[in-house]
Amino acid sequence: MITVTLGTIPFPFKRVIDWLSILLDCEVISEPIFIQHGATDISAIAEHPLVTAVPLLDFESLMKKAQDSRLVISHAGQGSTRAFVEKGASLILLPRLARYGEHIDNHQMLFAKSVQELGVSVCLSLYELKQTVLQPPPYMQKQLFAGPKLSEYLSQKYPVELVKC
Repeated sequence: MITVTLGTIPFPFKRVIDWLSILLDCEVISEPIFIQHGATDISAIAEHPLVTAVPLLDFESLMKKAQDSRLVISHAGQGSTRAFVEKGASLILLPRLARYGEHIDNHQMLFAKSVQELGVSVCLSLYELKQTVLQPPPYMQKQLFAGPKLSEYLSQKYPVELVKC
């Protein structure tokens, strides 16, 4: 199985759906695909017999899908990337890009380039995605960042005092 997660932000990620449609039509993908698609319209592949899709999925269920998959294709969100790597997924990142209206800026590209230096695979073209589907990257299980999660860091740096009424 291949698990695809496009995130939950309100911007479509049509490029990935178009690429998956081509790979399904050419039978490069011949196994079940589970897609968490958020706001992205997946009508181009929704009726394909190998595709199961949901707009949203809780974190634990998504991690279970990833553990049961031979490949995880993910947007380049920092939280999901970190979680997939720590769970030992065979992972490829497809950063959302502003020029396609997939995000407000290119921070996912900057993040993807930074974790690529740590061994995480990144895909920027249909050809690269095809190669990855045919030969997935090795399973990776490690901690990407030594520090705390951003939310933990910020709550320690800027503690909120409880106000008594």
